[in-house]
Amino acid sequence: MSIRRLPEKLVNRIAAGEVVERPAAALKELVENAIDAGATRISVRIAEGGILRLEVEDDGCGMTAADMALALERHATSKLPDDAIEDVTTLGFRGEALPSIASVARLTLDSRVAGGDGWRRVVDNGALAAEGPAALAKGTRVLVEDLFARVPARRKFLRSGRSEYAACLDVVKRLAMARPDIAFTVEHDGRRVLDVQGGQDRLARVAALTQRELAANSIGVDLDRGEVHLGGVISLPTYNRGIADHQYLFVNGRPVKDRLLVGALRGAYADLLARDRHPVVALFLDVPASEVDVNVHPAKTEVRFRDPQLIRGMIVGGLRRALDEHGFRSVQRPAEAALAAWQQEPAPPPEPATGFLFGRRTEPAVHLFGTDLPPANEAVARVYDRLVPFASAPAPLAGRAEVAELAPPEVEAHPLGIARGQIAKTYIVAEAGDGLVIVDQHAAHERLVLEQLRRGMSGQAVPSQGLLLPEVVELDEPACDRLEAAAPQLAALGVELERFGPAAVMVRATPAMLGAIDCHKLVTDIADDLAGYDAALGLSEKLELVAATMACHGSVRAGRTLNVAEMNALLRQMEVTPHSGQCNHGRPTWVKLAMDDVEKLFGRK
Repeated sequence: MSIRRLPEKLVNRIAAGEVVERPAAALKELVENAIDAGATRISVRIAEGGILRLEVEDDGCGMTAADMALALERHATSKLPDDAIEDVTTLGFRGEALPSIASVARLTLDSRVAGGDGWRRVVDNGALAAEGPAALAKGTRVLVEDLFARVPARRKFLRSGRSEYAACLDVVKRLAMARPDIAFTVEHDGRRVLDVQGGQDRLARVAALTQRELAANSIGVDLDRGEVHLGGVISLPTYNRGIADHQYLFVNGRPVKDRLLVGALRGAYADLLARDRHPVVALFLDVPASEVDVNVHPAKTEVRFRDPQLIRGMIVGGLRRALDEHGFRSVQRPAEAALAAWQQEPAPPPEPATGFLFGRRTEPAVHLFGTDLPPANEAVARVYDRLVPFASAPAPLAGRAEVAELAPPEVEAHPLGIARGQIAKTYIVAEAGDGLVIVDQHAAHERLVLEQLRRGMSGQAVPSQGLLLPEVVELDEPACDRLEAAAPQLAALGVELERFGPAAVMVRATPAMLGAIDCHKLVTDIADDLAGYDAALGLSEKLELVAATMACHGSVRAGRTLNVAEMNALLRQMEVTPHSGQCNHGRPTWVKLAMDDVEKLFGRK
């Protein structure tokens, strides 16, 4: 087959396939054009997820009729003043996406510059359909209808209208987050779903576009390293999600989904979250234009850094430092659903008064705790009948308690309060100056042990206890090879072992803090961890995850009875240990029920 030149219409459709794979991609290009035009207000209207209709209107600089004709031609742009493509500072190339969209949909372009007349140009699937005067204020309005209507092979692969709408809304949220100075509105099928005002600061805009709870469960980030600046907001590890759909990453104001940045974010939370949980973050990275290439991907969703290790190290180190500075902080309050689950004794329905009013005699008084309390009705009498036996024979308590102690005067100095008892041999109940604190003893101690092990990895060797009789653990040969290679680093964690033949290792010591443990299970889990984690991780990163496994083996288990002194010792250690507000899997180790919430439960507020 001989080589032939493709027709212009087919070339445009191929280009559209690179940039416009779904309605959200077309919307992204149109909103970016509006931002680059200097708009202060951008309105988006969507119908059926953008498949039927997409409309973007802005109050930017607008275009003349001649500019509109050029904007609908391929390889025409106003965003490059010269040929230095690497110096582009805008979000995209105005005019590059428009012909691609117009080749697979019906596109109506209206625009007007200040002091000029409005003009309209209509292109239907690549062919000019109409043009003429248009009435509108200064700015541009782009209407896209019936996307892929004449390209059924592409349209049948689109998702449902709801899924496409969700993708469109996500695109607008990311761009709105990048530009808090611009007002954005979004309407879907005639219903307004997003409305944010311009002139907000960055953190206020992030809070407006994410969950309300993020403001109370987040940490600010502000870090400079040379000419590189990292800012934004990150969630506490205990405030996380099952999917990474609330991770907003920006480079020089451009929303990106870059693998390097996502990997650095995962590294920062490596031992703070389970591998299937994800933090909520909005990070803004500003770097000199000469240090980043934004033309890696046609849709410009990926970037390439001149010094990727500097960027990764800055993100991992900066986020870990911010998280470390907040010590034992956890989620600020129980979830609303958890509060709603508290049960209150229902009030008995009102009944007619007793006595002779309705032909009934008053029931004899019931003696409860030495007080004569005549019941108002039979329902209350039945309640009294149940209570009387408890007055003479108290039932055993479900939890464990000791003689109460008066709160010491320095209770205000202890954020986690003073231990008052233990429930179900699992939860410590403490009284703080401003509420009731409930601590998961296993999760909390697991974190404390992990932080001690991490200090061992940083050079402060973990004390070990020698075994009276060294224990031989049989494993397959590859597992033994991995353990032997990691033996020097494991020794810093308090695990001393040596090769004992081709398919076994001998354990001579274990970390003293772990106490009496099952050596076989511990070593087997360590070997599995060294084999199972991503091959891209270095040995030190793998050992961070191994330490989390070891901490789980040596922590105070649920079901163990603690005395008051042990409970208070655990609370005091939590208050001075970094990250003690969450366990090694990202769940909270403690929650606080504020006094206001307690009073609401009892109807006092």
